Amino acid sequence: MKKIFLIATLLFSIAAIGQEVNIIPQPKSLEIKSGNFQLDQNTEIVYSSRNKFSAQYLQHYINENLGIKCLLKTESKTDNSIWLIATVDYNGGYSLEVNQKGIRIAGDSNGVFYGVQSLIQLFPTSKIQAKTSNNKISIPQLTITDSPRFPYRGMHLDVCRHFFPVSFVKKYIDYLALHKLNIFHWHLTEDQGWRIEIKKYPELTKIGGWRNGTIIGRYPGTGNDNIHYGGSYTQEEIKEVVQYAKDRFIEVIPEIEMPGHGSAAIAAYPWLSCFPEKPTEIPKNMISNKSVEEQKNGRIKLVQETWGVFDDIFCAGKDSTFLFLQNVIDEVIPLFPSKYFHIGGDEAPKTHWKQCPNCQKRIKELGLKDEHELQSWFVQRIEKYLNSKGKTLIGWDEILEGGLAPNAVVMSWRGEKGGIEAAKQKHNVIMTPGSPLYFDHTQSENEDSVTFGGYNPIEKVYAYDPIPKELTEAEGKYILGAQANVWAEYIGNEKKVEYTIFPRMAALSEILWTPKEKRDWNDFEKRLPEQIKRYEMWGANYSKTYFDLKATVLPTEDYNGVLWKLSVNLKNHDPIFTGHVPQKNQYLKVNDIYEAPLRIVKSDSLIAAYKTDGFMFLINQKFSINKATGKKITLTNEAAKNYPGDGAFTLVNGVINEKGFARTKEFLGFSGTDCEAIIDLGEIQEISFVVLNTFNRTSSWIWRPKKAEVFGSENGQTWYPLKQTEDFVKDKSGTGHGTMIMPFRKTFAKFVKVVVTNWGEIPEGNPGAGKKAWLFVDEIEVN
Repeated sequence: MKKIFLIATLLFSIAAIGQEVNIIPQPKSLEIKSGNFQLDQNTEIVYSSRNKFSAQYLQHYINENLGIKCLLKTESKTDNSIWLIATVDYNGGYSLEVNQKGIRIAGDSNGVFYGVQSLIQLFPTSKIQAKTSNNKISIPQLTITDSPRFPYRGMHLDVCRHFFPVSFVKKYIDYLALHKLNIFHWHLTEDQGWRIEIKKYPELTKIGGWRNGTIIGRYPGTGNDNIHYGGSYTQEEIKEVVQYAKDRFIEVIPEIEMPGHGSAAIAAYPWLSCFPEKPTEIPKNMISNKSVEEQKNGRIKLVQETWGVFDDIFCAGKDSTFLFLQNVIDEVIPLFPSKYFHIGGDEAPKTHWKQCPNCQKRIKELGLKDEHELQSWFVQRIEKYLNSKGKTLIGWDEILEGGLAPNAVVMSWRGEKGGIEAAKQKHNVIMTPGSPLYFDHTQSENEDSVTFGGYNPIEKVYAYDPIPKELTEAEGKYILGAQANVWAEYIGNEKKVEYTIFPRMAALSEILWTPKEKRDWNDFEKRLPEQIKRYEMWGANYSKTYFDLKATVLPTEDYNGVLWKLSVNLKNHDPIFTGHVPQKNQYLKVNDIYEAPLRIVKSDSLIAAYKTDGFMFLINQKFSINKATGKKITLTNEAAKNYPGDGAFTLVNGVINEKGFARTKEFLGFSGTDCEAIIDLGEIQEISFVVLNTFNRTSSWIWRPKKAEVFGSENGQTWYPLKQTEDFVKDKSGTGHGTMIMPFRKTFAKFVKVVVTNWGEIPEGNPGAGKKAWLFVDEIEVN
């Protein structure tokens, strides 16, 4: 599909709605009453010393956004007041009462601050609206009693792949506060840049904080931009950010990656590597000109200039490595009051450890089984040191491999499996599965800029529950909460960060704050437009994809063709029109009013459009119809939960993925397993070839099939082989899409079985080496 935006200013305009209350996240208890409180120039904000910052914060917000200057008082006898009342009764929760005389927010310190956020959402969502109200703001009378569902409600930001200044990090923290989120996970070190000053090791930022260039476009890219790029934070700047967050009741958790993702540190101090004399490996088509020259002249260790997973990790066999890491930890700990310290622990290839005499000696001396147990020992050694300093270790779910450190908290990113395993072992868990909580993945079915790929729309985020169904009630208590991650490979500026997080952060806040039984997508949709208007008032860039024209391909009841269903999230919009994509030298015509799903029985390219408030949205869809399209299909084993597509129907829906990883819903994904599909053609037919559409992107652990086979049958019981191939023909799109074409002598069959063999274990020297390869299967064409 291709989307065309014709947008000049605001996507839509919605008139102020009487006394409707549109608070996100939805409070635990909300009672709306008749009448209003009038906030005006004479309104005072009355606070106790414990709530001084919340009072100043509220005063500033009212002045900046409503143009009303409220006085701050520590005591007041006037009724026209907003009282911030300190109490110990709420444990992070609050009560908010609005009556004709004033507003009362009660709670402990952070509870009062969260109550202020709810009050803010009762204000007008337009500065123009506020200024035309004669400096009087009507606030509906109501009573709220509220508290969070989870203690850990987080957002992550990668400042290593691309660097963001202190000013933006503070703005990012403000966004978290406005959504009642309380954890900021700050990803500070990576292969592509070391961002935190360590005074004992100044080269970490002087050398490790800068790279000589960056690949252009999505990996593997189209070359290197040859632009010297980097940046870092001084320790004073770190303290400034941490205090800024603390004022807003947000805990900042630092992440210092180990043992993997250490290329930047190794570039600064090569002795951290297993092989200090071995040059950093950057493919010829991705390396910068300056790095080529530097390696020729003897500087062989480089900060990485491309994305992925790299073999050059910290050496686990040298005591000097641990002395270095302990010295780094000693400087980082005083900067961050958080009880948590994140060490990464993910994506650490064992290639160098297997070859390293020091690492092999360590394995032998400790009686370890293999390199996975060496990583477990590495993590446990670091954990003991952190525990001795009063810190709790957090690591990505790879820290489970080889045995979990005794007190570690697991951050589950590769789906929910790691989190489930850790919770069953009675370890605390933070859920952050890539699907749906990686916000660097696209939120549109039609990628509008280069992203990492994947598809995590706001609906998918809202539907997620952090406590997996596989856990008992007792085990579920080990789930502390969840966070969304913003990895910055393809996010090079502040506006794009905002675009990736909004409006999905609104959905995240509600799944982490609101009781599960009170969450309701339809109700959330009604409140979302007002939240989007707040984003505009705050000057934040946000994605308009929630308002896209959406298309779904469905099976028919009689297995004859497929249905093209169109829908729009907006409740009030002009009719949807459909037509055919024009051929060369023809005009675009979309004359047919859409009333019901369209049946597609032949190959075609269709277009659909709708208008709202003068802005038009268009999509088009190409259908490739063949003898298998829309037919009954079954799978011997189901696809992985991460990439379920629309079930088996995905393979015969008439749509070939032309967007690659940006359209993962058109794939079925299999982790380490094969795909076996049986298609019922409905009647015995003559067939002579099968085309398997599939995908290859080894940087994301997705490997082309090792082999594809086709079998025929007249009764679905007795099968005869027709063709097999190992040839994968990569197309010229650069998306990773390719085909496996299997022609054979004309035969007659009612059933066609296609067996697609997974590559198996990822070979050494590749991202994810030793892990199960992913197999992505797209359309199966039979003719």
